[in-house]
Amino acid sequence: MAGKAIIFSAPSGSGKTTIVKHLLANNNDLGFSISASTRDRRGRTEQDGKDYHFLTPEEFKKKIDNDEFIEWEEVYAGNFYGTLKTEIERIWQQGRNVIFDVDVKGGINLKRYFGSKALAIFVKVPSLEILRERLLERGTESEESISRRLFKAKFEMSFADKFDTVLVNEDLEASLKVAQELYDQFKARP
Repeated sequence: MAGKAIIFSAPSGSGKTTIVKHLLANNNDLGFSISASTRDRRGRTEQDGKDYHFLTPEEFKKKIDNDEFIEWEEVYAGNFYGTLKTEIERIWQQGRNVIFDVDVKGGINLKRYFGSKALAIFVKVPSLEILRERLLERGTESEESISRRLFKAKFEMSFADKFDTVLVNEDLEASLKVAQELYDQFKARP
């Protein structure tokens, strides 16, 4: 059974994960696509098979060779991320629509793959200064990591027009409401 796909992409720190978690908590017909990654786990809270499918670079490359990904990218040097075909099959077999929380390149690739069965939403932060503040508030990033993410965010924002819609996340409560409205409209489409 094939369902629909709702894709959220944004520069790191824009709030896409918070929006995705809200939609998942309030829509039983959504299933979260767990990405595969070669990056290290953040802290002690991230769990394999829940937050990511944590793979070694060798395991990841073997899955590439076996054509097990819908899409994959080397997002940061040495850190690969991708969407496993088995994830989509798992969610659609449950009779749910799939929701993605992916980087910008991944979002563009997923939109291309799913075509009209997808709604691709770019979550944009009002300014790079606000993005910097949000990344600092996380307390999980070094100054060097934040600088790298801001440089990448500036580049990623240039791809916003490749998405179906842009959601400016200035006020979280308003953004959550808009995200729900976008999903309701999308799932009602034939």
